[in-house]
Amino acid sequence: MTSEIVETPKKRRRVGRQLSPEQAAAAAMVAEAKARGLELTGPGGLLKLFTKNVLETALNEEVTEHLGHEKNRAEAGRESANVRNGTRPKTVTSDAAGEVHIDVPRDREGTFEPKIVKKRQRRLSGVDEVVLSLYAKGLTTGESAP
Repeated sequence: MTSEIVETPKKRRRVGRQLSPEQAAAAAMVAEAKARGLELTGPGGLLKLFTKNVLETALNEEVTEHLGHEKNRAEAGRESANVRNGTRPKTVTSDAAGEVHIDVPRDREGTFEPKIVKKRQRRLSGVDEVVLSLYAKGLTTGESAP
């Protein structure tokens, strides 16, 4: 789809462009943050919430891959009895978002080794760039400010 620039009294904007799934997710989170009165940054800001959601989603996908089945979808006759066994709280520090409290999934046998936030890891390195790039795709600070 092509896009054209439309001049309005306040700003220039693109008309007719389609958002990628990442852009749509980020736009939905910004809209939700605005509706809830959240700031972009700060102690309870959108960036911290976005970082928490990205990390927890990635960790849940990792445990699904480790166990070989979705939550509550284990096959009855499988060899292993290993299943999810709740979560444990963890606080990690991010340069962009500060301290972020996450829930790390665990398995009954204790064999799950997370990759995105390793055991005993407290400082996030490289995750800030991923989260910021997901947030920044197609969104400017002006569009995201409440």
